[in-house]
Amino acid sequence: MARVKRGLMRHKRHKKIIARASGYWGRKKNVFSRAHEQVMKSGQYAFRDRRAKKRDFRRLWIVRITAGCAEAGIKYSQLIHGLNSQGIQINRKMLSELAIADMNAFKAVVEQARKGL
Repeated sequence: MARVKRGLMRHKRHKKIIARASGYWGRKKNVFSRAHEQVMKSGQYAFRDRRAKKRDFRRLWIVRITAGCAEAGIKYSQLIHGLNSQGIQINRKMLSELAIADMNAFKAVVEQARKGL
């Protein structure tokens, strides 16, 4: 069986990791072992934070809706309960956009929710 020299494939593999680590600080960008560790850790952070981003945005939307509710004279929990009991399905993202951009439409939604209380 012929001898296999691994230099070419090793170089390709290292080059791929070093390319993904470009922009990192210190030795993490150009020393393979450090770069490989950081690329693996960065992948874990990215996986975790793709899920955390969904939670963060939901919290932001709720804060915005709460501010709109305070202006409309209703509590957030009452608004959500009223909408659910009326069978109105509108997500928090759209409610927050209404509270920011079109307060008259948001107040109309609040009036519909008040009927369900």
